[in-house]
Amino acid sequence: MEEPSRIARPGLRADARRNRGRILVAARAVFAERGIDAPMATVARRAGVGVATLYRRFPTRQSLVRAAFAQQMETCARALTEALADPDPWRGFQRLFETVCELQREEQGFPAAFVAAFPDSAAEHAQARERTERDLMTLVRRAQAVGALRADFHPSDLVVALLSHCGLVTALPHDDAASRRLVAYLLQSFRAESAHGALPPPSALSLRDLPLAAGDSQRQRPSRA
Repeated sequence: MEEPSRIARPGLRADARRNRGRILVAARAVFAERGIDAPMATVARRAGVGVATLYRRFPTRQSLVRAAFAQQMETCARALTEALADPDPWRGFQRLFETVCELQREEQGFPAAFVAAFPDSAAEHAQARERTERDLMTLVRRAQAVGALRADFHPSDLVVALLSHCGLVTALPHDDAASRRLVAYLLQSFRAESAHGALPPPSALSLRDLPLAAGDSQRQRPSRA
């Protein structure tokens, strides 16, 4: 009688793994289409599982977002760490920007992957974002100090650039050539030798203004007042 039980358990584990995989695929698709505030029931329906099954695997929305985009989060975190460690600050900045834009192109539900890991606590979310902003500012200052990044580059310019690229990949999701060309244009415009004349004042944008889904840029954002 024990042998059937031993056989059944691996089958159940396999079913659970398949359900988990379907949920994560569905979550990435739904978040790309509707943003990370999309109803959990929509994710469950897309995955072909019950809502109770989804919540049993992922009890909070944040845990589902983290799991759905775990690989992208790891990629962005590693890219930022490697950029800071690169002895050539411009090369580090360039590779980081290219990595984030590539993720925007390949995974439209995750254009702001490098901002934070969506922790359950709002305080932790703010701390993660602030750490990222500090690290980016350090990278910018290093690239400016060696004369590679234009002196008038402002952190908000990075947000503007990522929003521009996000708009492109939303409008032309399958045109990789257009994406790469825009990225190259933007990087060239950031170079110190491209600075000719004064720019208008920088915007008040910060990393928190990046949309969390490719189609989210038109959605009203919470006031920071």
